[in-house]
Amino acid sequence: MNTVIFRVLAPFITALMLMFSVFVLLRGHNEPGGGFIGGLIAASAFAIYGIAFGVQAVNRALRFHPLAIAGAGLMLSTLSGLVSAAFGVPFMTGLWVYPEVLGVEVPLATVMSFDVGVYLVVVGAITSIALALEERGLD
Repeated sequence: MNTVIFRVLAPFITALMLMFSVFVLLRGHNEPGGGFIGGLIAASAFAIYGIAFGVQAVNRALRFHPLAIAGAGLMLSTLSGLVSAAFGVPFMTGLWVYPEVLGVEVPLATVMSFDVGVYLVVVGAITSIALALEERGLD
């Protein structure tokens, strides 16, 4: 399925899917979506890019090994839960801060950092599996 049309459209499809995955990640706490679904969409985008251009192109695009991305996400998710323990509330209790950025109050929560961690774990793990399968081929 490695046609010229597919190779021309694959970067656009990948970029669109990555933007949509971030949208799903950011709206996921209050509406359907979140880190897991957003991560699956992003991993699917990298799989499409890998089918079109090969495993090496995906590795160059990621800049980090997929399992390193998954490890960073796992650490971020764990730290998000431990922050609440440091403040004397039960593990995984959501904590909020409201910094001002350019005169606008921006609510930030440990819930969001946990979702980003889950997103990174899913992107790293599923992309690693997809690239391993792509490398092996259909022999």
